[in-house]
Amino acid sequence: MGKRDRRIDAYVANSAEFARPILAHLREVVHEGCPDADEAIKWGMPFFVRGRALFCFMAAFKQHAAFGFRGGERLVGAGVATEKAMGQFGRLTRLADLPPRKTLLGYVKKAAALGEAGAKPARAPTRAVVKAVAVPADLLAALRKNAKARQTFEAFPPSHRRAYVEWIVGAKRIETRQRRIATAIEWMAEGKSQTWRYYR
Repeated sequence: MGKRDRRIDAYVANSAEFARPILAHLREVVHEGCPDADEAIKWGMPFFVRGRALFCFMAAFKQHAAFGFRGGERLVGAGVATEKAMGQFGRLTRLADLPPRKTLLGYVKKAAALGEAGAKPARAPTRAVVKAVAVPADLLAALRKNAKARQTFEAFPPSHRRAYVEWIVGAKRIETRQRRIATAIEWMAEGKSQTWRYYR
């Protein structure tokens, strides 16, 4: 049986009212279709994980929710989503925007079977490699004092680290810089990227 993550309980509870039933429904369908899927928060969103591989995700924004699979184009095919959004099902604003439960279960089971077979989605060539960023001493000192924030920062991809560093060093006043460092530590302790607020 897959492990449930209490942070996802909180994520659902803190989402907009329209999104809660959508997220709760998706969560149950994923666990029904793939009972060994574990839950995790990655990049500020709920993900479902099998072994060490990301399996599928769901997310809630201000005016819509989203759901998608890793390599989902091969599972769902083109034309399912009528509006551009993350995932393969478009902008979800109500349960009726999702395919029927039986259809969703089929996608989940198919994705699970592909994962067991070791299938990997085709990846588009990367245009540029994001270089590692130099972390300022005051941010490093603050990270040393908070283990959760430090673990989050160390697990971030280079682009997420850079976003925090550039935000902090971009402060014009020392007071602003100190406030930004304190806020950054608080957000990272909660597993949030610097841009998380734009997606709620």
